[in-house]
Amino acid sequence: MTGLVYKSTGSWYTVKTEEGTTYECRIKGKLRIKGIKSTNPVAVGDVVDFDLEETTDTVTGIITNIQERENYIVRKSVNLSKQMHIIASNIDKLFLLVTINNPPTTTSFIDRFLVTAEAYGITAIIVFNKIDTFDEATSDEQLYLQFVYERIGYKCLRVSSESLEGIEELKAEMKDNVSMFSGHSGVGKSTLVNTIQPEFNLKTKKISVQHSQGQHTTTFAEMFDLDFGAKIIDTPGIRGFGMVDMEKPEIGHYFPEFFAIKDQCKYHNCLHKDEPHCAIKAALDTDEIAWSRYRSYLQMLEGEDEHYRTDIYGEGKNLDMEE
Repeated sequence: MTGLVYKSTGSWYTVKTEEGTTYECRIKGKLRIKGIKSTNPVAVGDVVDFDLEETTDTVTGIITNIQERENYIVRKSVNLSKQMHIIASNIDKLFLLVTINNPPTTTSFIDRFLVTAEAYGITAIIVFNKIDTFDEATSDEQLYLQFVYERIGYKCLRVSSESLEGIEELKAEMKDNVSMFSGHSGVGKSTLVNTIQPEFNLKTKKISVQHSQGQHTTTFAEMFDLDFGAKIIDTPGIRGFGMVDMEKPEIGHYFPEFFAIKDQCKYHNCLHKDEPHCAIKAALDTDEIAWSRYRSYLQMLEGEDEHYRTDIYGEGKNLDMEE
């Protein structure tokens, strides 16, 4: 039998067939030793082959094969830094939820996520959430960020679960696609899913006042069928996002504004750091490239973790946040 993985809890996977029947499945032991450099060989969004296993009380499945993925998005494993954790696979659109100060989302985080989406061939859309809470200063910060990313070519949406502003535009982007919501804990992912499809009633929690950070409410990835012809993958909040399996010369390729002018650099292997006659550094002086983007690029180039972050204007600060 063949089905789509809708939910992963680490050891059991909810798999739905084309006919709409769901089975709880386990993986076959040998799948764990196929050389997959990840902590989870099966991810939400995977198409898998499985055999049924009947007992006196239940019918469960044994996953025997994972079909080739079109794409996937990953993060570093929290405890095993040299391994990756596949968040989800076979994604049509990635919606990165961003909040300005409730909790704050940094440009460092945004850029790492966008670079990974570019590297794995996933369309990324930036969703500025909770716009009903903005005062004038917060609105200015959000519009500045929107200017930065729209100029590069990323689609940006402004939404509010409270006022419903932007919800219909968001649904139109999701229709007929497998979409994934992600972002820091507390940016309103589950609330937004509840707004789009109220009967889901996903658990939500308020922001921690002491730390201005979201409290983790989603503990595993899960896919949902929506009534307007879309699928959504809800994911755990991510406090830190690390680059994986990317060589230094590759990183600049996944900054679209860098890639567009890199052939103007004097050296074909320019890393845009110390080399003379670099087109990217020249573009910084004319404000064609945002300094926040360049600082994010340098952090990735040097392999810095997200313990060192930048604010919306790219000014460095050490927040010393846990992964």
